[in-house]
Amino acid sequence: MSLLRRKTAAPADRTVTLIGKPGCHLCDEAREVVVSVCAETGAGWEEKDITRDEELYRLYWEQIPVVLVDGEQHDFWRVDPERLRRALRS
Repeated sequence: MSLLRRKTAAPADRTVTLIGKPGCHLCDEAREVVVSVCAETGAGWEEKDITRDEELYRLYWEQIPVVLVDGEQHDFWRVDPERLRRALRS
């Protein structure tokens, strides 16, 4: 009998997406956390601007900055670096 185990991706295989907009001071703070944690863990990251994407605007305009890990919402407004590290290592 085999046991099913949840496959855990290595941090280098993970992608963090920061969704924000220009001129947003919380987005600037979130970017600093994302850049730092991704550099430390080896995770990749990307940034998307809600002013250039109607669907992202509709979904997230009240929550920016929003951080996704592998496409799933992880955080919004304030990004806790330790929580992000844990998510990337899980």
